[in-house]
Amino acid sequence: MQPVMIPVPSPTRQPERWQTLWRDAVRDPVELLRLLGLDALAARLSVPATAQFPLRVPRGFVARMRRGDPHDPLLRQVLPLDDEDRLVPGFTLDAVGDAAAKGGTGVIHKYEGRALLIATGSCAIHCRYCFRRHFPYAEETAAAAGWASALDALRRDPTLHEVILSGGDPLSLSTAKLAELTGALRSLPQVTRLRIHTRLPVVLPERIDGEFLDWIGALPWPVVVVLHANHAKEIDAGVRAACAALRARGVHLLNQAVLLRGVNDSADALVELSEALFTAGVLPYYLHLLDRVQGTAHFEVPEAEALALRAALHARLPGFLLPRLAREQPGQPGKTLY
Repeated sequence: MQPVMIPVPSPTRQPERWQTLWRDAVRDPVELLRLLGLDALAARLSVPATAQFPLRVPRGFVARMRRGDPHDPLLRQVLPLDDEDRLVPGFTLDAVGDAAAKGGTGVIHKYEGRALLIATGSCAIHCRYCFRRHFPYAEETAAAAGWASALDALRRDPTLHEVILSGGDPLSLSTAKLAELTGALRSLPQVTRLRIHTRLPVVLPERIDGEFLDWIGALPWPVVVVLHANHAKEIDAGVRAACAALRARGVHLLNQAVLLRGVNDSADALVELSEALFTAGVLPYYLHLLDRVQGTAHFEVPEAEALALRAALHARLPGFLLPRLAREQPGQPGKTLY
């Protein structure tokens, strides 16, 4: 009797844990409020703002929010409220002049010696103050045509020595796709340093897995990862572990924060942030004044108040924990420092 042959399905690649967590993010503002016991706040949700810039927040980040607190600084960063519906003079769609600095498809070239690649339009979290919330990612992503146009633009500048991966969030790309990009960058002999701007190690620290660490540890350039945390509560044990793993691969870690009304607009909050960053092995880099993008006016802290906060931080922090207060202004050769 012939044995019965049972067909075996072809093995399929299982998604990485971070990808599963990404897909499980909270996308409904009403669900987010229900999880936090804040159902009454639903009356202030903005339907137009949610449609234009949808909610997305990983559940691990939600778990760091205070249940029952409508003023939680992490919740305020992601909840689409009706404040966003106000049109305020001076707040525009392109607050930092990205369009005028286009150097090629997905390439922004503002400052001498370095250029920024819009690696992707995706991000694990949608921050309501995002200065690229109106950016035309569908037309302006460096990954188009296999990076060819972006690489050609970079190749034309022999003075370029640093490439900055941005987005969206470049770490939302698979590690295989990141390896494809950095493999292509190896063809540019003038590049001597790679910088990555990312929020994922903070909001989804599971992204820093073994495959990713093997990739970043094998890169031929010194690597600087600039994180984005605005409040000490964002930095938990998972974030500290991700930062430790990156440092063990020789990565230099910096942080840039945005000064935000109702989130970190006090000396105590900013001191706690710098101390929490240092505990995680990260040095404060910039404290940005808000980029005046349409829909974000309710987050703005006036310049005079920002200067007073800087003075308070200078009195309470050692110099290496003092972030530089800065603003990005279109057409300038570098950040404006205060």
